[in-house]
Amino acid sequence: MERAEVDGITLEYQVQGSGEPVVFIHGALMGDTYAPLMAEPSLKGYRFIGYHRRGYAGSSRPEGSLSVSDHAADCLRLLRKLDAVPVHVVGHSSGAIIGIQLALDAPEAVRSLTLLEPALLGVPSGEKLVEKLGASVPIYESGDKAGAVDRFLRDVCGKDYRRIVDAQAPGAIEQATADADAFFTGEFPAIAEWHFAKEDAARITQPVLSVLGANTGASIGLPVYSEIHEHVLEWFLNARPFVLPKAGHLLQVENPQDMAGGLAAFLSAN
Repeated sequence: MERAEVDGITLEYQVQGSGEPVVFIHGALMGDTYAPLMAEPSLKGYRFIGYHRRGYAGSSRPEGSLSVSDHAADCLRLLRKLDAVPVHVVGHSSGAIIGIQLALDAPEAVRSLTLLEPALLGVPSGEKLVEKLGASVPIYESGDKAGAVDRFLRDVCGKDYRRIVDAQAPGAIEQATADADAFFTGEFPAIAEWHFAKEDAARITQPVLSVLGANTGASIGLPVYSEIHEHVLEWFLNARPFVLPKAGHLLQVENPQDMAGGLAAFLSAN
């Protein structure tokens, strides 16, 4: 991967292809989940940018906690450095809410938004998921980073997460353990503190693709992401649905071929 120095911080990134730029903003703990999409032939006509957010892999370690807005600003700095605006934004889970914040803060920089099961947890089942995920925090505080990462990913992605990730992104779980400090001390509380209301969604006029994994509810035992999917379709002015077959919350890792096909169709229409 290459490294960009932007405003005193280092962001590790990778670029593949040429054409309209597409940036992938990864979710919690899993910094390399863009890689399976990048390998798909249906996206070869785009300039695909994957990067590690601050606190992940070879990017700068944050001094103190970072807000969702801070992560969005980092992304924008990198995109401007790469002369990649306006850009199609693809965000997964917590990365999707960073994408939303980027569209709010710099609407001129965002051509479209693809939201892969965004962490918009103000839905009926959201509190139950937050409570469930919170069980990983005392494990982390006890010093067991690997155990905390395992518990968090098991609860948010399902019990088969390791098999899925190891098949498509070898080494990603070990890297997640190395990156655990940034997540548990900064990103996790930042997600909880982030506020997003219906009037905020009304400010986003770009086309939005809301992606739901067909198997997510069954794999985690909660309908939270189905509720979020409906929430996005109701709140965002130009949102359309895409249900990804044969996939849970690991979406583009579990079924990259169909995810790439759905994304390519959306991008070509916008």
